[in-house]
Amino acid sequence: MSHLSKTITREVLKVQVGQSAWEEDEIVTEYPLTIFLGDEEFATIVCTPADLEEMVIGFLAAEGAIRSYDDIKQVTIDEAKGFAYVDTHQQTVLSQSFYSKRRITSCCGKSRQSFYFFSDARTAKPAADGVTVTPEQCLHLMDTLQASSAIHRQTGGVHNAALCSPEEVLLQYSDIGRHNALDKIYGYCLRHKIATDDKILTFSGRISSEVLLKSAKIGASILLSKSAPTDLALQLAEELNITAIGFIRQDRMNVYTHPQRVLLA
Repeated sequence: MSHLSKTITREVLKVQVGQSAWEEDEIVTEYPLTIFLGDEEFATIVCTPADLEEMVIGFLAAEGAIRSYDDIKQVTIDEAKGFAYVDTHQQTVLSQSFYSKRRITSCCGKSRQSFYFFSDARTAKPAADGVTVTPEQCLHLMDTLQASSAIHRQTGGVHNAALCSPEEVLLQYSDIGRHNALDKIYGYCLRHKIATDDKILTFSGRISSEVLLKSAKIGASILLSKSAPTDLALQLAEELNITAIGFIRQDRMNVYTHPQRVLLA
C-alpha cells in the first residue's frame, strides 16, 4: 500500500458574485513515476500516487512488454525517489523504439485504415461475444461509478474507471490520467488472474481512440462512458467488436457500435 498522499490541502480564494472568502480546499496530487525494465529506463508516467504496482503491471502489459503477470519476477516501488524497478524472467526482446512507432493496418478487409502504435497492433484483439446489458444496468453502473470515488468528490480532478459485471461494479480506480486508471484495472486483473472477456468497463471521461484501445487490451467487450466518443474511437470499436455507449446521463444514452449487446424491452 502506498504511503504517499493522493491529495493536499491548500488555502484558496473562493469567489462568488458579490462575495469572497479564503477556505481550505483539497487538491489532487501529481506524481511522476519512472519505470525501469531490467536495467533500462522504459517510461515515466505522471499519475495519482496510489495502486502503483497495479498501474505498472497494466501499463507494461498494454505496451506488450509483458504478456502475463507470470512474466514478472519482481516489482519494487521506491516511493521516495519515484522509481519502479521491474525484473522479468526473460529479457524483453522488442526495442523500445517500437513503442513510439506508429503502424498502419488495414481494418479487417474494410476500405478504411486505422492507425496503431506498434504495441497496439500486437496487443489489441477483437472482443469476445457473450456478455449483454440492459439500459437500466448501464445507468446503474454509471451512477455507482460516480458515487464510489471519494477522491473525485474531494477534488474533481481525477478520472474514474471500473470493471463491472452487468449487475455490479467489481473494482474501481481513480487517477489524474485516464489511461492510468485503466492500467490499474488491467494490472489488478493480471495479478489476480481475473477473466475479463465477460466484463464491462465503465469510464468517466470521453471515449478517445487511446481509451478504446486500452479497453480492447483489457478484453472487455462493452465500454460505458458519461461523455462523447471520437470518430477514430468508433472506427476502432467497430473493428475490435466492442460495444461503445456514451452520454450515459439521467435516463439517456447513445449506443454507437455493436448494439446487439444492448437488450431493449
